[in-house]
Amino acid sequence: MEPILIHPWELNEKEAISIQVNLAKKVIQRDYYDQINYVAGVDVAYSKRGEELIAALVILESTSLKLVESVVIEDKVRFPYIPGLFSFRELPPIIKAFKQIKIKPNLIVCDGQGIAHPRRFGLASHLGVLFDIPTIGCGKTRLLGTYKEPELQRGAYSPLIDNNEVIGNVLRTQDNIKPVFVSIGHRISLATACELILQFSPKYRLPETTRQADHLVKITLNKIIPK
Repeated sequence: MEPILIHPWELNEKEAISIQVNLAKKVIQRDYYDQINYVAGVDVAYSKRGEELIAALVILESTSLKLVESVVIEDKVRFPYIPGLFSFRELPPIIKAFKQIKIKPNLIVCDGQGIAHPRRFGLASHLGVLFDIPTIGCGKTRLLGTYKEPELQRGAYSPLIDNNEVIGNVLRTQDNIKPVFVSIGHRISLATACELILQFSPKYRLPETTRQADHLVKITLNKIIPK
């Protein structure tokens, strides 16, 4: 699976921000997809030294949530830690992982932000635009914006707002459990994104895409990178 759009990765901060601003214009904030048979989850973790990272990609059947394929990539950190520019650190190994898969997903769920980002172009939007594939941002924490705490029952949500713009939903995926932060990545509406995150989160706070990718990356880190 190859990206549709390619840009340089050896960049300074100003150049990276310019790419975000330009590519943010390509984000489609409505449902634009066919049937979803396979859904991908991606996660990235860093070694304790901070010099190496591991990217994990899992492909699940969308209805059964059964794992059907997985890829792990070990790489070096090549971009500095700059808030709002995490995708330039984490996407290169994720793209390498997508190039190795045999089953093409119809949707990607990212452990991170989509348009809930200062320039409306977080990792989920960046990945979605590069591959031109429907993508959802489902973060564990808030990057920016204000919200009211949603009701305590599963499925309750409240809007995440920045500068009077709804940039996502704060969604309760399980009763009495901390919510997640859902935002449009690319080619999907916010309402559909929330419906799908609930579908992919039958038992736990995080969707199975994120849980299984996170599990895989932790196992790999323990095996190949010294503590």
